[in-house]
Parts: sequence; C-alpha cells; structure tokens
Amino acid sequence: MAKNKLTREDALQFHMQPSPGKWEIQATVPMTTQRDLSLAYSPGVAIPCEEIFANPAAAYDYTNKGNLVAVISNGTAVLGLGNLGALASKPVMEGKSVLFKRFADVNSIDIELDTEDPDAFCNAVRLMGPTFGGINLEDIKAPECFIIEQRLKEEMDIPVFHDDQHGTAVICAAGLLNALHLSGKKIEDVKIVLNGAGAAGIACLELLKSMGAKHNNCIMADTKGVIYQGRTEGMNQWKSAHAVATDARSLADAMKDADVFLGVSAKGAVTQDMVISMAPNPVIFAMANPDPEITPEEAHAVRPDAIVATGRSDYPNQVNNVLGFPYLFRGALDIHARAINDEMKIACAEALAALAREDVPDEVAMAYGKKLSFGRDYIIPTPFDPRLIHRIPTAVARAGMKTGVARRPIVDMDAYEASLKSRMDPTASILRSLNARARQAQSTVIFAEGDDPRVLRAAVLYQRAGMGKALVVGRSDDVRAKLTAEGLAEAVDEIEVVNAANTPHLETYKAFLYQRLQRKGFDAHDVHRLAARDRHVFAALMLAHGHGDGMVTGVTRKSAHVLEMLNHVFDAQPHDGAVGVTAVLNKGRIVLITDTLVHEWPDENDLADIAERGASVARALGLEPRVAFLSFSTFGYPVSERAEKMHKAPKVLDSRRVDFEYEGEMTVDVALNPKAQENYPFSRLTGPANVLVVPARHSASISVKLMQEMAGATVIGPILSGVGKSVQICSTVSTVNDILNMAVIAACGID
Repeated sequence: MAKNKLTREDALQFHMQPSPGKWEIQATVPMTTQRDLSLAYSPGVAIPCEEIFANPAAAYDYTNKGNLVAVISNGTAVLGLGNLGALASKPVMEGKSVLFKRFADVNSIDIELDTEDPDAFCNAVRLMGPTFGGINLEDIKAPECFIIEQRLKEEMDIPVFHDDQHGTAVICAAGLLNALHLSGKKIEDVKIVLNGAGAAGIACLELLKSMGAKHNNCIMADTKGVIYQGRTEGMNQWKSAHAVATDARSLADAMKDADVFLGVSAKGAVTQDMVISMAPNPVIFAMANPDPEITPEEAHAVRPDAIVATGRSDYPNQVNNVLGFPYLFRGALDIHARAINDEMKIACAEALAALAREDVPDEVAMAYGKKLSFGRDYIIPTPFDPRLIHRIPTAVARAGMKTGVARRPIVDMDAYEASLKSRMDPTASILRSLNARARQAQSTVIFAEGDDPRVLRAAVLYQRAGMGKALVVGRSDDVRAKLTAEGLAEAVDEIEVVNAANTPHLETYKAFLYQRLQRKGFDAHDVHRLAARDRHVFAALMLAHGHGDGMVTGVTRKSAHVLEMLNHVFDAQPHDGAVGVTAVLNKGRIVLITDTLVHEWPDENDLADIAERGASVARALGLEPRVAFLSFSTFGYPVSERAEKMHKAPKVLDSRRVDFEYEGEMTVDVALNPKAQENYPFSRLTGPANVLVVPARHSASISVKLMQEMAGATVIGPILSGVGKSVQICSTVSTVNDILNMAVIAACGID
C-alpha cells in the first residue's frame, strides 16, 4: 500500500493559502450598526459582566466558555520531530484546533507557551482557566507531561486532557476490545506486551488495566528492555508503577506466548520471529508513526491469524486520535464537566467499539473506496463516520453525569442526541422530520431495482429502521446472492422480493397497460414485454394498482429513460402537470430547484405551474414557500427576450391568486441574499427564497450539480411531483443513504 504523496510545496501552499494559517475568528452576532457595537461592548456588555460576578456559572450562558477549548503546547515533543520549540509547534496546534471544529463543532484556540519549565507552564495555563471550558495539552515531552497534567488537573476546575497520552489510549482500547472479541479472548485473561514507555504507552496500559487487564499479565518495555521489578537503569516513578516480576529481559523474551502487542515506539522494533512466537490469534497494534514497529504485510506473512492495527491511514485499522478527543470534549463541555475521568474515557472506548460492529454507511465506504464491515480489517470506526458526533458524546456525557463531574447534567438525552445530529448536519432536522412522518405512515415502498446492491441495502435499512415494508423487484436468487456478498445474508428473509413470475396480478397489470398503450403503437406482445421484463414499468404498475404506497427507482438507468418508462403507466408529461423538484441543502440552508426533470423549455404558463408544484413540495417538507423566478436580469434589467418569460411568469401567478410568496424575475443573489434584497424594497418576498424556478431544465441541472460538486451540498431528488402517486427518481450516482432518503420521501407521500 502506497502512502499518500505530499510534497513540501503542497504542504507549504496549503498552510499559506488562502491566508496564512488554518483558522480565523468570525462573529456570531451582528456587528454592523452602532446598536450592535453598543451591545457587544460598552455599555451593554456590563450587564452580563454583573450577572457572571454574581453567579460564576452564568459564564457558560453569556460567553463562549462552554464551547471553547485551548490546545496548549510548549513544542518539546512535536509529532515525531522532537523538540522544535513553541513557535515551530504552532502549525500542529492550529491543525488540532480545526479538527475540534470539523469533527465536533468545538471552538478551539491554539496557545504555544515558550517555556520548558513545568512550573512556569502550569502557572500560565492555570491563570487562563476562566477563559476556557477545557484544556487540551499536546506535544509535551515525558516525563514533564505527566507532572504538568497531574498538577493542572488538581488546580483547575475544567477538564485537562493530554491527548498524546489519553487520546491514543482510548482509541487503542476501543480497537483492542473488538480485536479480542474477534479472537474469542477476554481482556482479563490476555498477556499484553507494550513497547514504548513514554506518555502514550503508559496511558494505554493504565487505561487497559482500569478496564480489567491484570497487572501481572502486562509487561512494559523501553529502549533498555523489559521493565521488571528491581530494575534501576532508566527508571522513573511512572515506569516503576508498571514493573512486574518476570524473568523476561528483552522484548523478544516478553513476546513469547503474548496475546497482545502494543507498540508506541519506533520503526522495526518488532521482528517476524517475535510475531511467530506469539500466542494463537495474536493482536498487534504497531502504532509508531510514521512507520510502524512491523508492517501488516510483514506480520501477516508469518502469522495470517494476526489482527494488525497501525497509526497509518493507508492500512486498515488506523488508531487515530481524531476518533476520540473531539467527542470526549464535546460530551464534557455539554455537561459543563469539571474533569474528564477514566469512566468517561472508558465510555468513549466502548462506544467506539460498539459503533464499529454496526453496518457502515455507504458514504463512508465510498469515501474510502472500499466496502467496510466489522471484521479483522475493520475493528475501529473511520474518522468520517457521521454517527460519531451523536454516539460518542452521549456516552461520554452519561458517564460524566454518573460519576458526578457534571455541573449541569443533561435532562433529556434523546433531545441532546438529536441536537448533536443537527449540529454537524444541516439536513438533519428536515430528514428527522421526514423520518418521523415515515415511521408514522408505515408505508410500503417498492424498490424497483433489486439488481443493484445499493438499492438492496437501502431496502434493508428502510425496513430495519421501522419505516414500513420494503418490496424489492428482482429475482430471489439474485437478491440472495447480492445481499450475501454485501455481508447481509441474514437480511435475505427480512424483505419481500416480487417480480412478474410470482405475482398473481400480472394479467391485471397487462390489461391496464394495454388499455393505455394500444393506440400508441404497442401490441399485446409489447405490453407483455414491458410489464413482465422492465422493472421500472412493473414497479409503476404495482404502485398504480395500490400494491405499494410509493416507489423508488432511477439508480441503474438515466432519469430520462426512467421517466419514459414511467409515462407508460402514469401521466408524467409536461402538459400533465408533472414537475421535478430537487432539494439542495448546504450550510444550514435548503432551497428547492425546479424543474430538474420534466420541462425542457417551459413558457410562462409552464413556469407558473412549476412554481405551484415547487411550493407544494416545499410545504410537504415543512417549509413556508417563497418562490423566486430566476434569470440573469432583475426586474427588467438588462432587457432581453431570453428573460421575458421569467418576467411574465409572476403575472400569470397574479391571475391565479395563489397563497404563497413569489417574485421575479431576479438574479440568484437577489433571491437568496438578504442584503441584496434590501435594494428592492418593493419586492414581495419577505426573506430569502427557498423555491427557485429556473428558465429551463438544463439550467436547473447545471445549478444542482454545480452546488453538489463545488459546494459539497446535499442533494435530495428530483422529487417527481404532480403525477398523483409518490414516485421518486434517484440519480445513478446515488449512495445508499441517498436512496434511503428518497424512500423516506416516497413513504411520506410527497407528490
């Protein structure tokens, strides 16, 4: 496996552009008017000052303390580079700060202290305590890191957490729980050998012992060999605490019959002979960076039964601290914790281990370019798993409340978990609402393309989530084989597979279809072929006859072809009132773009119809519609015959006396930007538009795909509206999650 190739120029350019460094500060309150400034500073700021003076806990209500963590270092142990000093450590600390924000929405500031004196360091950090809700210590060499962390934990009333120690320990523990589960071993029984008696190594062993590992079963080694009882060379109080009575003196001695090896040491420290000497089904966590103590290839060459993890992203089972520290602090901050204790760290490890055993979301597998499922090469969740943000902090918060370190316990944990989902995913609130409606409706949804693994997984997820019943159009043997290949063999008996060969309704379907198509050039043979062999048509016939409440299709064929097939069963032509509406969600905002599916070049009357359908879909999604007719001109300027129909369309709606806001024609910035809207006080829109009617299908398609590719927007749709039945058409690049979202919309009956 090749490493990602990054040149020095790549790295330097990344840190220089678009502006030096990796983060900036943005105000969360308006700062434009004199009144804003008076409230933000003098005289208005005096009021919260008085409140906090009277009640110090009010600082969590009136300041950003409750969501602010300091990343603090003196640069004495920067990555694997050694003592580079405070200033040279700043890029790393900035990086840590943005990871806090990216993964857990924790605001963070990096602070580099220019001192190697533990007393001076502790005094500086302690004096900054009122500013922060937590302290993340980083890249401080041992043994000073132990002294500094212990003293600050004693002197401060906010969490102090040295991530190099405990972050590694938590992820290591999570992976080890699953590795032992797969090996059929228990933590209290296994022999563990640790190589590397520094901050991370000692923390790993301490946490594992608190989780049940026996002291006498754990052997620690450093560059001078095994740390045994009676050894004097190179010892300190932290190493002595883990000394054991053993005859082993070298790492090779210790490795004999060991069940687990944990390495936080150096490249090449472990040989293949050492691995051969280990117990059956050995667990090897070679976590030295950038190069492990032994590579997975080397270990597996002599022990195919080994489960191997490293610190590298280009190997399976990466022990990555980003899986821990953001979520530990998120949970701790949200209960206004006084500390992060062992119970909270164990809760984090156990929650991570449990998450790795669950089915992996499709977008995660796509991001990594491979299928992921719990097993020997997947014992630790990936950092981009979207479930981390709401699973791990809740577990941490519960443990913190149970152990009495919470200043403000969370009363409603379900609401807390929901808020975490919304915190990182702007689509969450809308999707949660749709999911709730789908669960209440308990609709039967027809998945037309049972020959695609993505569709099968979505069907299984739909049913397992309690949304309703999934009907899959396909052949039973093929569905069974594909589900088994996807690691979902147990789901074969959960979903119902339907096709022309096993339905009692085929003749009814054919008679219906012949009645519709006999005067359109189709004979009985053509109709049989369509009904019995085309899955899009067959699924549509099921829906038309009430044998399902909604259908999802379009994953395997382009939307134009799918729409052509659907028109054999439904009236979904432009003159029938059918419209395609696509929801685009980005940065906490949602807009519906129409028409993305049916009308090639609509006139002003068509555009008015499209606006009405778009408004209807908006309301079905829980939005109060504000419709904007878009063009390159705004309210008649510049003049162009190309913009004329967009100018006329609002006048058509005037005559219809519709019950929603609409305006146009206008450019997209005028439609979406409140400041731009201020230039047109006569506009009938009371806020940014959320339904955008564009001049033609090609411009709609361009708009959606541009937002998706350039802005990373979440796209749902096109939602086919106006056909009288809930028919939803996915794109051919849909993920399992996209298909599931469309199934939920179908279940809600949005038309």
